[in-house]
Amino acid sequence: MISDSETAPQLHKNEGIKTRSEYLRGTILEGLADVSTGSIAADDQQLTKFHGLYQQDDRDVRAQRRKHKLDKAYSFLARICLPGGVCTPEQWQVVDELANFCAFNTIKLTTRQAFQLHGILKGNLKDVIKSCNDVAMTTLAACGDVNRNVMCNPNPFASEVHEAVQKVTAEIDAHLKPQTPAFSEMWLDGEPIKLGVEQAAERSKDCGGDATEPLYGPTYLPRKFKIAVAIPPRNDVDVFAHCLGFIAIIEDGKLAGFNVTVGGGMGMTHGNEKTFPRLADVIAFCTPDQAVSVAEKIVAIQRDHGNRVDRANARFKYTVERLGKDWIREELEKRLGYELEDPRDYSFESTGDRYGWNEGTNGKWNLQLFIEGGRIVDKDDKQLKTGMLEISKVHKGDFRLTANQNLIIANVAAEDRDQIDRLVEKYKLDAYKKASGMRRNQIACVALPTCGLALAESERYLPSLVSDLEVILEEAGLQQDDIIIRSTGCPNGCGRPYLGEIGLVGKVPGKYNLYLGAGFEGERLNKLYRNSITHEEIIDELKPILLDYAKERNEGERFGDFTIRKGYIKATTAGNNFHADVAC
Repeated sequence: MISDSETAPQLHKNEGIKTRSEYLRGTILEGLADVSTGSIAADDQQLTKFHGLYQQDDRDVRAQRRKHKLDKAYSFLARICLPGGVCTPEQWQVVDELANFCAFNTIKLTTRQAFQLHGILKGNLKDVIKSCNDVAMTTLAACGDVNRNVMCNPNPFASEVHEAVQKVTAEIDAHLKPQTPAFSEMWLDGEPIKLGVEQAAERSKDCGGDATEPLYGPTYLPRKFKIAVAIPPRNDVDVFAHCLGFIAIIEDGKLAGFNVTVGGGMGMTHGNEKTFPRLADVIAFCTPDQAVSVAEKIVAIQRDHGNRVDRANARFKYTVERLGKDWIREELEKRLGYELEDPRDYSFESTGDRYGWNEGTNGKWNLQLFIEGGRIVDKDDKQLKTGMLEISKVHKGDFRLTANQNLIIANVAAEDRDQIDRLVEKYKLDAYKKASGMRRNQIACVALPTCGLALAESERYLPSLVSDLEVILEEAGLQQDDIIIRSTGCPNGCGRPYLGEIGLVGKVPGKYNLYLGAGFEGERLNKLYRNSITHEEIIDELKPILLDYAKERNEGERFGDFTIRKGYIKATTAGNNFHADVAC
């Protein structure tokens, strides 16, 4: 509740917006009906996030439209949840059709295993959401102050327990969905939301919310909440970058349970050292049948103890930093009503994807494709979107979106491989065969022209930067070495740049902060190396380090480890010293 007491801290304005919204209704419908503008009210823009929608505008034409006294070119982003990144051919075809209908004929694969469609006019939003629901996809809780899309290792070949882990992932995702009827009323004409698994009804008994929102209550969470599930030795979901993580523990070929991690998160604010990226702490072990309850109780802890005054310090990582991991475990066990076991041994090897064909434990085959920037679009030289549509028409398995913005054609029978290969080659979806190791390990957020938070380019910039760096890589003999490079247009961290061995974060147009020294396995943050530098300066700074790496590295030594050993940068040992001992 919002207090009128003069001595009580003033809650952030978003708390009032949520409280007054009648469980996320606000005046969204009235805004959609207003044909005099492409936008909606400011308060409603906060609420539509819970529905998976962001209002944006085309920043490339802002100045021109202002000159002609025109309204901004408003549109909406729709983010479509895919728990664990699993997508059927039918679902792919629906997303492809929606992209043609209202989203500039492009599909964006996100860093959290979801689809994004950009450029949707507000009059088309209902059709988009209803079309998704018809094939059991939803935008509900893709954004907003709730738990978002739950991620999972996408490779079905990775482990014979993958199916069991994916099942837990889907159950957690469904269990933590908001239950407000507003979404169904507004977008689906009262029809039920179709999810991959049923939501658990028993949640309403003791979650601490209310009758409408048993878990979240009328004010939902202080900020967004993110969960990932990893299957060692692959940390391709960057489990430590998430509020809550589950690391699968496999014993004797079976899923014994999960190590539970808490308190990860990437976002920060330039110039505010009270904000910082943080990697999660491993606090306990739970069995598979305890995982959903653990997730529920952790979310409830954040609901009750997160910061609702300062949104810059409202993420769960700051709650863990403030209260301590030991307190979190104690409070978790108190709410569960039983003690958890201590964490078990595990080991990660990398955060990258495994390209090409790999055989699964079920005898089916999986083809990992490289999709630069996660952008599925037709261009003159590469018809990626058409190619994926044609594959979806003949594919008998499913697709898996990866946390590195790539795509797996999964569960292909041996006799169908040739047909898939022909289509992949025809539509030039085989870029993984020729891409350098650095290019295969790149991530870029969307940034300009649609993201309102972007301070600089990212998706439209990183490929050209990598091209220039590839000249150096060729000179150094490092063309096929896996070096993780990540770029974002602002410090909020959507592309997890603070886990890049080379990280770039937009500062102002054309200038970036350069970070070095992250761990290849996703278990160490990088640190600021140079502040607000241009493209040419980035090249000049990285060239001698890359050449030095080629000559002086130890056998098997990763680039991030090398930059620390050679003294280019100091290691970040915890999130709270991310800003300490920087090199500039």
